[in-house]
Amino acid sequence: MTDTLAPDTDALKRDLIDRISAAADEAALEEARVFALGKKGVVTEQMKRLGGLSDAERRTVGPALNGLKNDVAAAIEARRAVLAEAALTERLARERLDLTLPVRPGPLSAGRIHPVSQVTEELTAIFADLGFAVAEGPDIETDHYNFTSLNFPLGHPAREMHDTFFFNPKPDGSRMLLRTHTSPVQIRTMETTQPPIRVICPGRTYRNDSDQTHTPMFHQVEGLVVDETATIGHLKWVLEEFCKAFFEVPKVEMRFRPSFFPFTEPSMEVDIRCKRSGSEIRIGEGEDWLEILGCGMVHPNVLRAGGIDPDKYQGFAWGMGIDRIAMLKYGMPDLRAFFDADARWLAHYGFRPLDLPTLFGGLSA
Repeated sequence: MTDTLAPDTDALKRDLIDRISAAADEAALEEARVFALGKKGVVTEQMKRLGGLSDAERRTVGPALNGLKNDVAAAIEARRAVLAEAALTERLARERLDLTLPVRPGPLSAGRIHPVSQVTEELTAIFADLGFAVAEGPDIETDHYNFTSLNFPLGHPAREMHDTFFFNPKPDGSRMLLRTHTSPVQIRTMETTQPPIRVICPGRTYRNDSDQTHTPMFHQVEGLVVDETATIGHLKWVLEEFCKAFFEVPKVEMRFRPSFFPFTEPSMEVDIRCKRSGSEIRIGEGEDWLEILGCGMVHPNVLRAGGIDPDKYQGFAWGMGIDRIAMLKYGMPDLRAFFDADARWLAHYGFRPLDLPTLFGGLSA
């Protein structure tokens, strides 16, 4: 051999380099590597034969084979880099993201707040501005809190005004029930709070009734004020200010008609002036009237049931349906749709989750 590769080594190098260059993927390249440099590869076999050569031959053939081995290894790494670059280019082309497509809406933009939840927040914002706190109570009540403490004597015909859902009798004969109004919260508040008291009581209520304007489960909010100087004049002012803020009109005209509720005396139904145009109702204008709530001065018996001296304190209360005033404000024709869980209805009538109602920013902005 000479200082250059022997002809047979040159031919082997060309053959191996051609195999490496022809490898179309990582698997083919690995086959070429094993063929050349594996445990039984052609270069490895040549290296094994060095032990049978003379010293003079080893000094010539050894460096030539080491050079061949290094050249083949370098060619393999170069081809591996080319294949990796090609694979990356092909993958990027296959997985390319079209940035011209619109971004899919996330939960905060696609989600909607139910109108009942929205109107409850609106009520809370308005009455909080008027100095009212929020009080809550259990949905499952006793006969005492739902009826007796609210001046419904046993056998009184007013109990028949409420189509009540009763539970099975207990061993002592008493029966729990689903509350028919949120008024029990007023008694519970009076029992635990010293006057002056200013609270609203929003929540779910239950009556066995179902049609276009009634459902077995619905939502009410009641208000209670108890102090030494509460009057009907204060009651009228609170309701007028609420209606102006809630319906977002500069003025309202209200009509108070005598009525009967066991827990208030005197009791009144409240109408608000409106204009009807087809299915549309405009509050604060027109020549028509629309009933929206009931109210009155708290009956002395109710104050006594709550542990408050009626000779020292007096108060007023009112109640209205949250679902009903939501229908009036936002033009929803059928109360039953509130409970259908129809995503299309909610997308149409629902509210964006981050648009919280505030008096300074607009309740329904």
